[in-house]
Amino acid sequence: MHTMRYLPILILSASAGVWLFGWGGLQNPGVERFTVEIVREYPHDTTSFTQGLVWENGRLYESTGAVGGPSTLREVDLESGGIIRITEVPGVFAEGLASLRDGRLVQLTWKDGQAYLCERDSFKILRTFRYDGEGWGLAWNGEHLIMSDGSATLRFRDPETFEVRREITVRDGSRPIRNLNELEWIHDRIWANIWQSDWVIMINPEDGQVEGWLSLERLLPDALRAGRNVDVLNGIAWDSEKDRIFFTGKRWPRLYELRIKENTEPSDTKSQPKAP
Repeated sequence: MHTMRYLPILILSASAGVWLFGWGGLQNPGVERFTVEIVREYPHDTTSFTQGLVWENGRLYESTGAVGGPSTLREVDLESGGIIRITEVPGVFAEGLASLRDGRLVQLTWKDGQAYLCERDSFKILRTFRYDGEGWGLAWNGEHLIMSDGSATLRFRDPETFEVRREITVRDGSRPIRNLNELEWIHDRIWANIWQSDWVIMINPEDGQVEGWLSLERLLPDALRAGRNVDVLNGIAWDSEKDRIFFTGKRWPRLYELRIKENTEPSDTKSQPKAP
């Protein structure tokens, strides 16, 4: 795993289910600070190795990957965590997921160089796109599919042909941020989970500059980790109609609805844990 020693430092305090986040030592002076509050907790399938998460038209969709077993595309009931519909994606390790908001979904694969365009209501595959390199995360901004591959580069692809229309390099100041994984388009910004960490960044889609850092290190408590084969944070979905943001992780027993606000509290560098 690539270790990003240059990542910013975090200040963390917890009380009554509210975390306060602030950052110091960043190259980019425009990076904001936030407060994060748990609004609700929902059950999540602990067999789901979450790779992509999408909320669309009042429904939650999830892409799961598996080594030595079938990947899946599923529709999930938010309240119960139960599976409403599921289809296996055999022979590949499925990755990121995006909704085109016209009744179609696009699902990536990790190393197979294939993306599946399918009907949202039936999961029927309409077309298979081909691409070079790896597929990690995917998001839709209303014009392009934005794709990550684990590097610091995000590619904007045509939704009808999957051809690359433009690229940006994600940077904090002058330093590239790699391991970009799960993506979501929220309030005209790209939100990206950094793989094998609890960090989420907010990215300007025009120049690739990081405008916000968010750590969810203590989101899943130790009591829910004990005795379970949980993995890293991965899964961001946005309900644009109700402005709800959801987070979960690979094989996590919970999916969280969070409220995120700008934090104007001063930083306390003495209490800052190490960044990944």
